[in-house]
Amino acid sequence: MTIATERQITLEDFIKLPETKPASEFINGEILQKPMPQGEHSRLQIKFCTNINQVAETPKIAYAFPELRCTFGGSTIVPDIAVFRWERIPKTESGRIANRFEIHPDWVIEILSPEQPQKKVLTKLLHCSRYGTELGWLLNPEEESVLAVFPGQKIEIYEGDDKLPILENINLELTAKEIFGWLSFGS
Repeated sequence: MTIATERQITLEDFIKLPETKPASEFINGEILQKPMPQGEHSRLQIKFCTNINQVAETPKIAYAFPELRCTFGGSTIVPDIAVFRWERIPKTESGRIANRFEIHPDWVIEILSPEQPQKKVLTKLLHCSRYGTELGWLLNPEEESVLAVFPGQKIEIYEGDDKLPILENINLELTAKEIFGWLSFGS
């Protein structure tokens, strides 16, 4: 959903605005409010964070953050999942994790919600790629497909038993079929 504004707003002005629920993002001079997550979206989001962090946190390779605001390249976004290589996680002088992330994620995962325009989400992934993100995923639960964005804005689509690209050094193997299998709870 686009939030109408009477005047052109700057990134600095946007950042001063109060947070919204669900979060709003500022991309290409436009304020966009994310849709409210639903069941499939929430399930995929927690499963991804859990699976990535189980293999990447203890060896200090990377960490997956859900709904983390990232400000870079003149925009501020809130990816469904933002994965940062361990050494790039912003920290305070005392070594604690910083509250503000003013750098691009290394891997961005977006989950398409019902009635959410795919173009808006793809625009966000392309912005990330343009500013250094190594890997972007757009999951489409309805089509059970994963669109991957690589450096140079190369795009590939994965389905079924296709092995998905993972951020280098993260010891995780997944297929589109496995990911969308997480949505079945059985009896």
